[in-house]
Amino acid sequence: MISLKIILIHTYLHERRKKCRKKFKNVAKLAWRLLSEICANLIDYLKNILSSQHFVNRHKNAPKDFTRSRKLPFQTLVLFMINFIKGSYQDELDHFFKAWLKLEVAFHFVSKMALSKARMKLKYSAFVELNQHLVEYFYVHFKHNTWCGFNLLAVDGSTLKLFKFKDIKTHFGKIKPSNGKACPMARVSQMFDVLNKVTVDAIISPYHVGERELMKQHLLKLLPNDLLLLDRGYPSYWIFNLILSLDGHFCARISQQWQIVQQFIKSGRKEAIINLKPSFMSKNESLEMGLDTSSLSLRLVRIELISGEVEILITSLTDSQTYPHDIFMDLYHKRWPVEEDYKSMKTRIEVGNFSGESALSVYQDFHAKVFAKNLTSVFAFPANAIVKKKNEGNKHDRQINFTQAISKSKDTIILLFERSRDIVLDLITQLHAVFISATEPIRPGRKFKRNHKMHTRAFYMNNKPCR
Repeated sequence: MISLKIILIHTYLHERRKKCRKKFKNVAKLAWRLLSEICANLIDYLKNILSSQHFVNRHKNAPKDFTRSRKLPFQTLVLFMINFIKGSYQDELDHFFKAWLKLEVAFHFVSKMALSKARMKLKYSAFVELNQHLVEYFYVHFKHNTWCGFNLLAVDGSTLKLFKFKDIKTHFGKIKPSNGKACPMARVSQMFDVLNKVTVDAIISPYHVGERELMKQHLLKLLPNDLLLLDRGYPSYWIFNLILSLDGHFCARISQQWQIVQQFIKSGRKEAIINLKPSFMSKNESLEMGLDTSSLSLRLVRIELISGEVEILITSLTDSQTYPHDIFMDLYHKRWPVEEDYKSMKTRIEVGNFSGESALSVYQDFHAKVFAKNLTSVFAFPANAIVKKKNEGNKHDRQINFTQAISKSKDTIILLFERSRDIVLDLITQLHAVFISATEPIRPGRKFKRNHKMHTRAFYMNNKPCR
């Protein structure tokens, strides 16, 4: 009798476990479907903008452009440009239409000459505006990560070596290195959300334009709940003044050459509230922007690194009760993803592998790849949440391998703008499954000696790779 009771109880529990597992799987599938729905809604939103005649009119060079029926209309050209172009024109075109038209073989459907002519009609501002809409949609409709209620943004600059064509050299300028011949060079800068891995704003400009000047342009996109993380090259009274006038906040590493910083170091204190007065140049800069030039009440924070080096931070977060000293070492360290993003842009996406001989083509390629990278990041964002939940309790958290995400997005993202809603949902679900299967561990606290002599990869117009 006892044995029979045990068997009945075991059978009951087994059936209950089966029902619970089935219910859990159904809940997981429903959650996954909802994430796919959010991404599909984003595609619908961008698709409506891209197909709008007002959008087309704003971003074509002449009224007669894109009015005749061609194999490369405005929308198709834009989608081709965001398909992470790396190879030769003809090779990229053939594979694009192979995926687009569901062909078995990559035929010559459009010639590279036709592409060159079509590109001359397209303004690069189309990709800039699409990226702005993408970022705005992300912050409104996705449950994005914040730090103490702030969107955590880092501004950083870099440079890109360009091809030696006359129009490019004339527009962007060139530099003469210590060894070798002079070469054209562009300066790039981005305002990057370090917690959500999204480029809020990106700029490519002639080399002679300084990083602080580009910073001023980034601040046009600043919102009241944004907190900027800045490296040593940016601190200046007028930059701090401009950020505060826009109701933003900042935390920056500051050079120890500043007199007020030297006095703080000698005091031996861990932190101090200071009144920062403008220099002559900063005062003029502030007055030109219509800003008040009274002294700013800011906070200096001393951070002692593991290496023994002393780091001084300056911040507008002056409330030591809400923002205690201990949080600042971790806060400033959070800017590192912007450095990693430049590495991804230069080596994985090959943002310096330009596909044309004109200054316009440089702008088009740069902003098209920034938008495509952002679109991939936003698609990977909900998948990252699933990865994090699946690995709760493990020794290391895991994250999506972004290199794999970019690789698998090529020739797939473009289909989302053309296929029906049901197919789009299936494609997004498949993409998420691929993203989730390709992960890597997050190992906090790892440090490697920085290689300042690392050579960047060179690209050549006449030696394009086969995709």
